Amino acid sequence: MTAPSGVLPITASPSGTARRPQVVLLLLVALLVMAFAAELLMGTVAIAPADVLALLMGRADADDTGALIVRTVRLPRALTAALGGATLGGSGLLLQTLFRNRLAGPWILGVTGGARVGVAVWIVLVSLAGSFVPARLGIGGSIGVALAAGCGAAATLAFMAIAARRIGSVSLLILGLMLTFLAGGLTSVLLHLVPEDQGRVWEAWNDGNFGGVTWANLRILAPLVLLGLGSALLLVKPLDAFQLGERYAESMGVPVRRVRQIALCAVSAMAGAVTAFCGVVAFLDVAVPQLARGLCRTSEHRVLLPAAMLLGAAMALCADLLTHLPGGNRILHLNAIAAVIGAPVVIWIVFRRPDDG
Repeated sequence: MTAPSGVLPITASPSGTARRPQVVLLLLVALLVMAFAAELLMGTVAIAPADVLALLMGRADADDTGALIVRTVRLPRALTAALGGATLGGSGLLLQTLFRNRLAGPWILGVTGGARVGVAVWIVLVSLAGSFVPARLGIGGSIGVALAAGCGAAATLAFMAIAARRIGSVSLLILGLMLTFLAGGLTSVLLHLVPEDQGRVWEAWNDGNFGGVTWANLRILAPLVLLGLGSALLLVKPLDAFQLGERYAESMGVPVRRVRQIALCAVSAMAGAVTAFCGVVAFLDVAVPQLARGLCRTSEHRVLLPAAMLLGAAMALCADLLTHLPGGNRILHLNAIAAVIGAPVVIWIVFRRPDDG
């Protein structure tokens, strides 16, 4: 019996490769550690590994220049890239399973675009309120930005979930791309209404960037991302049943509606938070889950979800590292690296399964 078109088939690991997923996960952990260390060590200023280690252990001199660079620039940037990459990998896998479409992801389905619009609306409201905004309550600050982005992402996901019941997978992807373009236009119009200095700051959304996140931002970003990833990990068993459709999942006793709601809320929180603080990072949300499937050679989410998170974090760190390595006459943007990595994977998926949808 063959799975319907667009369904992600469940594959069993041969007995000879039963340990392959465990080996892959260990290798991904090692890759993540090396990428994180490289992010702390490499840059325009050379810093010795011993100095970085001393800082991480709390033994560095507070006035040391190298320690200051690592503490205020490189460490928050590395943590943001790791959290953002894990979010992209985990969110992409969740949406691909829920929508049973290998090309689904926060970027392609317009979720990140919805988050951008939410933040743009918030910035306009804060600008209109002016000095009457009680900054001491955090309104108009990072909490407000994260909430606005989450609301925009949630509204887009709810709309796409309804649309998925009415249209095919190819039409769903086209609809998602149209929503992304619409969100970009709305964002430009809304930011035209705010003062020029604020508009210039938020124009950075056109390119993803892990380097603009401060420790204060991380205190909001990290809990949202970790809560979303933790919620996703609790759904690994029902997600396996979702791969053969909601009716099959219901026949297996899975509370389909509750699982879908939890998964979509987790994606909204994660994608909204990352988009609010890091901008739009494209392609990795689609490419990472596919690469994780190819490496692990299984469709079991207890393996795939951690693999996608680890691989996404490692790839985001490597991509970010390439953007600020010394040398070169021009700035290399994060989405340029993401496109070089992710676009070939998307093209391969299209040619490998041209009859999907």
